[in-house]
Amino acid sequence: MQTKLTLRMEEALIRKAKRIARRKGTSVSKIFGEYIKKESDEGLDDELPPITSSMLGVLKNDSVEVDEGSYHKQLEEKYL
Repeated sequence: MQTKLTLRMEEALIRKAKRIARRKGTSVSKIFGEYIKKESDEGLDDELPPITSSMLGVLKNDSVEVDEGSYHKQLEEKYL
């Protein structure tokens, strides 16, 4: 369901937003909506399968750094 939203901002920023929308062949509302989806976790949830979405945040732990190299090392130790 779509509903109306009123935003207040500088006139110069509004003009820029309208120019960008015109150049992209879309609306300022659509650009704003896409930005919010991209920046929010909800936007990510919408793109993932339900099972994957339900697991988001399960492995959050700031004290452990996991990168691709450590992942490959773990796989080597497990299977070799």
